[in-house]
Amino acid sequence: MTRPTTTTPSTTFTTGGDILTLTPAGLYCPRGDFHVDPVRPVARALITHGHADHARAGHGAVLASRETLDIMAIRYGEDFSGSTQVAGPGERIRLGEVAVSFHPAGHVLGSMQVLIEAAGRRIVVSGDYKRQADPTCAPFELIPCDVFITEATFGLPVFRYPPAAGELDKLLASLALFGERTHLVGAYSLGKAQRVVAELRARGYERTIYLHGALVRLCAYYAEQGIDLGPLEPVGERAKDLAGEIVLCPPGQLADRWARRFGDPVTAIASGWVRVRARARQRGAELPLVISDHADWDDLRRTIVETGASEIWVTHGAEEALVHWCRSQGLEAWPLNLIGYGDEGDTTDTVEKKAGTLAETRADATAGTGSAR
Repeated sequence: MTRPTTTTPSTTFTTGGDILTLTPAGLYCPRGDFHVDPVRPVARALITHGHADHARAGHGAVLASRETLDIMAIRYGEDFSGSTQVAGPGERIRLGEVAVSFHPAGHVLGSMQVLIEAAGRRIVVSGDYKRQADPTCAPFELIPCDVFITEATFGLPVFRYPPAAGELDKLLASLALFGERTHLVGAYSLGKAQRVVAELRARGYERTIYLHGALVRLCAYYAEQGIDLGPLEPVGERAKDLAGEIVLCPPGQLADRWARRFGDPVTAIASGWVRVRARARQRGAELPLVISDHADWDDLRRTIVETGASEIWVTHGAEEALVHWCRSQGLEAWPLNLIGYGDEGDTTDTVEKKAGTLAETRADATAGTGSAR
């Protein structure tokens, strides 16, 4: 195999044959005739998880975990794809000349890595993943492989994350100190919101937690899967009556008119980005909670080493920094430079802010109160 000599990767994995190719839609496997997390509609898509920058509607067929398929149906409607197929954890599925299997990524409920086996080679597409414990999803499974395609959302040394429990202790301490103020916490509707709630319950917080309408359906789905989130209620028209309570909303709503209904709330954001204080101030977070559903710098490097892969391809995030580190360790590595993936605070926030406005209006209408906008 002739290796690229620059930081721009070749368009094809030729390890053991043409297994994966870069196309305008994203990673494509010609031997199996499928894409992984394509950024535009394709004939057959393997989807790693339900976040909007990875799971899009309009594909001819979708293969994913049961939870991811359910989440896509919740977000896009039952007809989000021409057909669907459930991939059970570890189940080996033959697609053309390759075998694929899905393995837990630890990112959000139903998130999976995709293992592709062909021509005696093992390639893992990580999707988004984390190594920290999370009571709301299956833990990350390490998969030995020859080629590891890893995300690098937080692929810089500044991003090193403390345990989530300690961050939520800060929220509870603030609630005790400022008991007359609503504590408004920005958390993404899929994964982060449910993790924050579950971690609060683990810290002994038993009171009702109130939700922006955009979070209600997915929290209800998590509860249906047996994840105990305790008592939850939509905010509805009660904003002025929630002094001393915890309210969760999409981060984009913190700067929206919706947030002004709470008078003088303590504003918090649960995100990996707020490790950088300037980013926290930019987002208007009075109380930054450093909680990420992605691997931090240390866990990215640890995972690369533990897979045993000799070839590393890096996607969406701080690609060049992680590629540089890999090469310093004697590994062959290149950035993929894929277009169309967001991060925690970019694509996901934009999508959820738009969806949140409609969801909150519907929630209010269902409660017979009308919209407060």
